[in-house]
Amino acid sequence: MPTLEFIRSEIERMRSQVSRQRKEILQLQRAGIGAASAEALLSRMLAKVDDLCAERDRQVRAAKEGPTYASGKPIRGTPANRRL
Repeated sequence: MPTLEFIRSEIERMRSQVSRQRKEILQLQRAGIGAASAEALLSRMLAKVDDLCAERDRQVRAAKEGPTYASGKPIRGTPANRRL
């Protein structure tokens, strides 16, 4: 499973590629060339960015939940063995 840092860097990289792709589509449209395949590629790239963002959000939520017992119940406060 990819780490949170890797996912964040991948999102950043993909967003810059999306920006370049949009500029290229605009150039094609200005030149009067059909850009249907480029637009299809752009939509696939955007879908991948959305998937990566969802995975990032899931990992962030999981990290915020903190430690749990084996049953899944969250551990709250200081454990009895560490109290004074």
